[in-house]
Amino acid sequence: MTGYQRHIFVCTNKREPDDPRGSCSKLGSDALHACFKQEAKRLNLKGVVRANKAGCLDYCAQGPTVVVYPEGIWYRVTSEADVKEIMERHIVKGEVVERLLMADQAPLPLLSPLKA
Repeated sequence: MTGYQRHIFVCTNKREPDDPRGSCSKLGSDALHACFKQEAKRLNLKGVVRANKAGCLDYCAQGPTVVVYPEGIWYRVTSEADVKEIMERHIVKGEVVERLLMADQAPLPLLSPLKA
């Protein structure tokens, strides 16, 4: 195996309930991570895409936070529908899902679809 074409990192950081920064985990990021894994399986992307749990990605106030590499695209993901859209458009087709981008996303690189 030569490695994955894309990595999806989902913040699952947990903080105390009274922390003013908030917590992606409190906002359901564990379930979103599981959904990314389910979608990768449904789309038959084993060995091509990896969905990993991540510690704090420093966007707690905007969370749940997801970053996709190698492109370095940062998303705010709040539902299973968002996960499915990222998987089908960004991961498979190489399209940025602009409506889910973090507010301060850097200029976007060109994407390419997955290689079969």
